[in-house]
Amino acid sequence: MKQILRWLIFGGTLFFVAKVFKDNWQDVGKINIDAPGWAILVIASGVTLLAHTWAGWVWTWVLKELNQQVPTSYFIQVYLKTNIAKYLPGNIWHHYGRIVAAKEAKIPTAVATLSVVLEPLLMAVAALIMILIFAGKLVFSSFNIWVQILQIFCVIVVLCLIHPWFLNRILSFLQKIKIKKSSQPSVSTPANIHRYPLKPLMGEFGFLVLRGIGFILTIFTVSPLNISQVPLLLGAFSLAWLLGLVIPGAPGGIGVFEATAISLLQYHFPTAVILGAVALYRLISIFAEAIGATLAWCDERLERL
Repeated sequence: MKQILRWLIFGGTLFFVAKVFKDNWQDVGKINIDAPGWAILVIASGVTLLAHTWAGWVWTWVLKELNQQVPTSYFIQVYLKTNIAKYLPGNIWHHYGRIVAAKEAKIPTAVATLSVVLEPLLMAVAALIMILIFAGKLVFSSFNIWVQILQIFCVIVVLCLIHPWFLNRILSFLQKIKIKKSSQPSVSTPANIHRYPLKPLMGEFGFLVLRGIGFILTIFTVSPLNISQVPLLLGAFSLAWLLGLVIPGAPGGIGVFEATAISLLQYHFPTAVILGAVALYRLISIFAEAIGATLAWCDERLERL
């Protein structure tokens, strides 16, 4: 049933994107990218590559929060090399590769597993907070003091949920799932965190802002933007990225991210613009991840010479 559900979700989202493309393909075909536009796409690719490199650095912060002294450059290499594996069926092989690499670096299995669970969980929390802050225009037609109070209250609740008292219980449950999926041997004493993970959380905000900048630059390539649209785009990007992360059946969020972004932004921008932008952004994301994995592999080989 899980496999059927995953294929239904994956097929449904791709069908939605395909239908939108069919209805708007003529307008999409009219999009013309000039030389400055290609230069902006190159910058967007570089920003996206920087985001993934930054995420690898934040993973080392997570490990240090768990009292593990790790070589930063090596673990960034591991992160970049394994990142491309998230597009394989199952969407867990990048986590598995990081657990194996951490164990080879003499990190206990419990801590290695906890680190690869905590890292995307903090990403999800950061994305949720960005949604609460920036996505108000997607939900409310106008702002008032009560909407702002609701936003502040929800942000406080989310921040409280990653307090060690709550977070250790959540992580214990997620660790059991991750161990089962990755065929790792069970661990009798799961690792826990002992202080509020503020620094890694701030790092994940940086990752999402960089990814959001790459997305905004991609839209700017095909359509003019003004500064007042940036919060709307950051909120929509965060929600689309978060759903691509948590919904099963979509390796790397393929289909889910695109369908969500189109659904959220088609009332604020021409549909053809959003369709062309999300297609370009998917290509940029995969290209940046492939370049990151290649550079990490080359850097590792050079260090061995």
